[in-house]
Amino acid sequence: MKLLASGQTEPRKVTSGPELTPTRMVELVTERCADWEYEAVSIGYPGLVGTQGPRAEPGNLGPGWVGFNFAAAFDRPVRILNDAAMQALGSYDGGRMLFIGLGTGVGSAFIAQHVIVPLELGGLPWRGPRALWKTLGRDGLQRLGKRAWRKEVVRALHIFANAFSVDYVVLGGGNAKYLKNDETGTRIGHNLAAFRGGFRLWNVPDVSTLSAEGEAPLERTPAADWRVI
Repeated sequence: MKLLASGQTEPRKVTSGPELTPTRMVELVTERCADWEYEAVSIGYPGLVGTQGPRAEPGNLGPGWVGFNFAAAFDRPVRILNDAAMQALGSYDGGRMLFIGLGTGVGSAFIAQHVIVPLELGGLPWRGPRALWKTLGRDGLQRLGKRAWRKEVVRALHIFANAFSVDYVVLGGGNAKYLKNDETGTRIGHNLAAFRGGFRLWNVPDVSTLSAEGEAPLERTPAADWRVI
């Protein structure tokens, strides 16, 4: 887990793992951030999220996330968004944007006019009954090799960009580093954008220090009311 508070410049890390429960997560976060002052919390969750929080248990963490009272546990207001949608929100620069996260699986989200639409494109069938995330995710990268995997990614990106009629596509996730902007026609994002997305959920002005080395800083956007559907 990576943590950052507005007004701070250095993210902190906490080890998670397949046995992590929400109760333990809250304990670890509050301990690690005891010297930080914050009035509200944003959480990027690796799974489906509804208006009342997580809608499904994550596949790579411990149980108990659905129905957990995060606001009571943190003793602060909490807003929760799918982690891919959180990074997409932090990468948004106006217009119609599609975000694709390439990691263990495939994260996805669509944003237009400050409306955030979390997607599950990774579950679509791809070249037969195999789900898309099995090809574009980590398993597909290891099975196909980088060259063939890149071709599959580029093909999928062209299809989705046309289907959603987007102005631009942003790639995120740990495996986006294996792609180049000129071969995909996209912008390669950075994981730090997830922090920017967390701040935007509370209409906190963008923090200039979140521009990673090599990443052109986004124009500062005024506070806006973001809507998730």
